[in-house]
Amino acid sequence: MDQHSRLFIGLDVSKLKISVAVADGERGGEVRFLGDIPSDPASVSSLVYKLAKRGAKLHFCYEAGPTGYELYRQLTEMGHDCVVVAPALIPKRPGDRVKTNRRDAVSLARLHRAGELTAVWVPDRGHEAMRDLVRAREAAQEAQKRARQQLQSFLLRHGRVYSGRSSWSLAHRRWLSTLRFEHPAHFIVLQEYCQAIEDAEARLKRLTDLIAETVKSWTMAPVVEAYQALRGVSLMAAVVLVAEIGDIRRFDNPRQLMAFLGLVPSESSTGEHVKRGGITKAGNSRARRMLVEGAWAYRFPARVSRTKQAQLEGLPRSVREIAWKGQLRLCSRYRTMILSGKHKAIAITAIAREMSAFLWAIGQEVQPAHHA
Repeated sequence: MDQHSRLFIGLDVSKLKISVAVADGERGGEVRFLGDIPSDPASVSSLVYKLAKRGAKLHFCYEAGPTGYELYRQLTEMGHDCVVVAPALIPKRPGDRVKTNRRDAVSLARLHRAGELTAVWVPDRGHEAMRDLVRAREAAQEAQKRARQQLQSFLLRHGRVYSGRSSWSLAHRRWLSTLRFEHPAHFIVLQEYCQAIEDAEARLKRLTDLIAETVKSWTMAPVVEAYQALRGVSLMAAVVLVAEIGDIRRFDNPRQLMAFLGLVPSESSTGEHVKRGGITKAGNSRARRMLVEGAWAYRFPARVSRTKQAQLEGLPRSVREIAWKGQLRLCSRYRTMILSGKHKAIAITAIAREMSAFLWAIGQEVQPAHHA
């Protein structure tokens, strides 16, 4: 085979095996299914060596999924091109109702040759480790929330309603210790629920402290510090945003970032009929949630608190100016939208969308440590 020819290899990856299909580089060339191989690294290396013997340049692709990015790293370390494909953006025929590993591999190879696939950003191992840590903390938050809900449901079933100002305060915990039940089993259930809450809180605190300590040695630490210049962005929110979005400079403009976060309006227009709906909610839901939660801080007049002032110290002047400009605009925009009759949820979503633009602007001013 000509050394300048190319082969496009589609891989349908699962836990135990990989289905392999190959498309010749020329337009309209043959697309054939090679078969299944075990998913272990040795079998993948053997496949790559066999295909490379033909002298063609190899272009691999597979869908992003639960198998992660180790296959991508193995192929790129061997010197071959590989892309991890966004599953939701793979073109599909409306009438196609048959899905098999073989058909998926053949379809990936054909679409990769045609340039119809959209690649996702692949983090390095350090970034992926921090993202896993952030997601572990999120799981701990969910476990804490679930344990608290279970306790409150148990108390409500037995007519125990706390009349204090806020739940899970010291006063609320003292109230829990005074509860009495006629049957001993109910008291045991109460203690088990309280113990589950304490365990979840301890786990959450451990992970929070670990993230705060680990971020100091992270290459993205300067970006995390810069993001905190924005109102409504705390340390944990900044870490989540950086871990989920990655290097924000990979987006050419703020509109691309807004689309990635799913904060742009959906649209279904045809002919003269134009119909726009709510936001698409596509892309990364964790980063979108952080922005929406932070946007609620812009309900109040623009000001810099003592805590935020301490976070601003040491940051570049350009970052501080962007953060203040964003605060002035977003606080004013929120008041304007509310006075015009917009629902609070709609106004907050619009603020979160514009907030991402200021986040993008700050990201252009600060570089990760390994690029400094």
